[in-house]
Amino acid sequence: MEISSNLTLELLDKPFLLEKRIELLFAIQRCGSINKAAKEVPMSYKKAWEAVDIMNNLSSHALVTREKGGKGGGGTSLTKYGENLLKTYLFLKQEQKSFLNRLKEMTDIDTGTLKTIGRLAMQISARNQIQGIVDSIIFSEVSSQINVKLKSGNTLVSNITKTAAKDLGIKKGEEVTAFFKSSNVLISVDLNIALSARNKFEGKVISITEDKINSELIIDIGNADSIVSVITTSSIKSLGLKEGMVVCAIIKSSDIMIGK
Repeated sequence: MEISSNLTLELLDKPFLLEKRIELLFAIQRCGSINKAAKEVPMSYKKAWEAVDIMNNLSSHALVTREKGGKGGGGTSLTKYGENLLKTYLFLKQEQKSFLNRLKEMTDIDTGTLKTIGRLAMQISARNQIQGIVDSIIFSEVSSQINVKLKSGNTLVSNITKTAAKDLGIKKGEEVTAFFKSSNVLISVDLNIALSARNKFEGKVISITEDKINSELIIDIGNADSIVSVITTSSIKSLGLKEGMVVCAIIKSSDIMIGK
């Protein structure tokens, strides 16, 4: 069974980038002529210009520019904005393909049941969901160590089973999301503390929310990456934690899940 779908981007509630228009833009980029591009797609010269005019009018920036004169109605080329839109569309198309492949894998059409599709809408309660790029993967007989480079420049280490890593198809250089519970984040005011935990992130406390039993800390580890920790309020007081303090957030690699 195959699952397929066209990808259309809309602006102002109107179709903006359709697959036929994308084909036309790529042809213009290759040919440098809307006349030749229209023949490649194929569509009429008039329809091609109508499509270009619609895209240019809907967008805040022109996608295509034209030079008058010359054989075939003059030269035509994409603007820098138009070229960037093509790159963005290709990225979105790849993401759409990955999503459809997940649907295919999760759908058992032979039994007529689609109940597993509900997993796609699953929301995760883990407060910490940090995106990064897989820097390296180290496999052993049973487990795998996933090293993820974060925007902050820190490297996050996650230990998951080898089977899970294979099932996810995790590869070096791709974007993944690391999930871990706030209750699994330990806090130390000793920045040089020696521990067996693989993940120790230095950062500044940007907020503390206290109640009678537990308190929530948000720690900025740099470049929009933050870590949430929930510890006891008595620990807040004994450690003397305050907003603006630099602390060390500690997470065991076995407490970090990976998703993509």
